[in-house]
Amino acid sequence: MREETCTAVILAAGTGSRMKSSVAKQFLELAGKPLIYYALRAVEESGIIDECLLVTGENDQERVRREIVEKYHFQKVRAILRGGSERCFSVANAMEWLAAEDRNGGDGNDSKKRYVFIHDGARPFLSEDILERTFQAARKYDACVAAVPSKDTVKIADEEGFADRTPDRRHVWTVQTPQVFERELITGAYAKLMEAVRRGESLSVTDDASVVELFTDVKVRLTEGSYRNIKVTTPEDMAVAEALMKME
Repeated sequence: MREETCTAVILAAGTGSRMKSSVAKQFLELAGKPLIYYALRAVEESGIIDECLLVTGENDQERVRREIVEKYHFQKVRAILRGGSERCFSVANAMEWLAAEDRNGGDGNDSKKRYVFIHDGARPFLSEDILERTFQAARKYDACVAAVPSKDTVKIADEEGFADRTPDRRHVWTVQTPQVFERELITGAYAKLMEAVRRGESLSVTDDASVVELFTDVKVRLTEGSYRNIKVTTPEDMAVAEALMKME
């Protein structure tokens, strides 16, 4: 029996604005299934993930329960939580749920190491290989993100929009999800973030790793993801995803 407990947090609170659609992104069809179906299926079939929290739009919770979780029999989904106005607030809601569970005694087995896998529901090509690699990295380093080396040269711009410098491409990675953390580390980091927000502090938080970087001294390990692990954000992304589906 594995000595760890792994919880997936799947984020599906997007509105579809950049998709130029009146339908929330998670409900858009990809190869005949809602986009969110694929990330949830990967979690459901995974030998690594034990349970799942699904975070969706405030007005979509019952629809998601009925049309996705119940329809496709996703048994690992423990709760469907309300999303926030920004991604970080959606994650914060999930972290507060986990922290409350811990305060109330959790699963009754405090001896187990616990990890949280935070994944964008709009990344339909999550694989067991990615889950395994990030799990092993989290075991070793307590914090890791799926990422791929940049294929492109990256320019850092100055305030006026001119190229200021060019970092060595060997050190430039494009970050994906899942982003995986020891449970107390990530719930504690998000608690500190929300305290800072309540104090009115202005912070730049673009992903979960940046929260850990801001509020802890733990270094985040970059771990091999996949160039297939794209995020569907625009109509062009959907076309790419459909093409990738046909290649499977």
